[in-house]
Amino acid sequence: MNEDVMVAEQAVSAPDPELEAMVKAGVHLGHAKSKDHPSMKGHIFGVRNTVSVLDLTATKTALARAEAFLKDRVSKGGLILLVGTSPVARKVILDLAERTRMPYFTERWIGGALTNFKVIAKRVEHLQTLEREKASGEFEKYTKKERSMRDQEIERLKKNFDGLRMLSRMPDAVVVIDTTHDTTAVSEARRMKIPLVALCDTNADASKIDYAIPANDDALSAVRYMTERIGAAIEEGLRMGIVNQEARAKEKESQPSGANQ
Repeated sequence: MNEDVMVAEQAVSAPDPELEAMVKAGVHLGHAKSKDHPSMKGHIFGVRNTVSVLDLTATKTALARAEAFLKDRVSKGGLILLVGTSPVARKVILDLAERTRMPYFTERWIGGALTNFKVIAKRVEHLQTLEREKASGEFEKYTKKERSMRDQEIERLKKNFDGLRMLSRMPDAVVVIDTTHDTTAVSEARRMKIPLVALCDTNADASKIDYAIPANDDALSAVRYMTERIGAAIEEGLRMGIVNQEARAKEKESQPSGANQ
């Protein structure tokens, strides 16, 4: 079959609700063929009207692998840093972070967030100190101009570090929506040897990602579908963690007195 006339509706030939949902969301639609990255060659189904079309069977397999990894990490108390600073990803990542109570970046990536974590942690601590002082009324001892300056500082710090309040230590994994947009996040995670889970469009370098998921990272519908799946995996991991904790607590209670002495 001539690849230029291949249809995108891959799911139709072999009915699969998951593939059909991906097609409906536009997960399969990539960039112009001329922008394809060599690392994505094995994940491309074909070309339609000069636009590369992703192989959704590969997407399904990669997504399942990423979901299993996230569930396992989170069930063991792992922290997942969610990164989506592109216009399409911001709101979706913010919603996901609120659901899972995981740390996040939706504004520009702050250089050194991972490679200079101690300094970043101090900035977060400073923000929280200022907020406590304001809430307790300590700001009242300052002049009106000084209070205004501190309020402005709080707003600046919140814009940059608000999503990192839950990041009490280095993350156990980083999820990135658009690797070509958040290149510094990818570079820092790799440098710190933190596992990366990311959507990889046809123009992305999948070789840099531990759990690369072939998917459209530009369309809101596609990004929303994929983050919903990622979010569900994180939430399941959280539930598994609670169950494991309860099981360990019961096991400890059932042990005879002095059994561990």
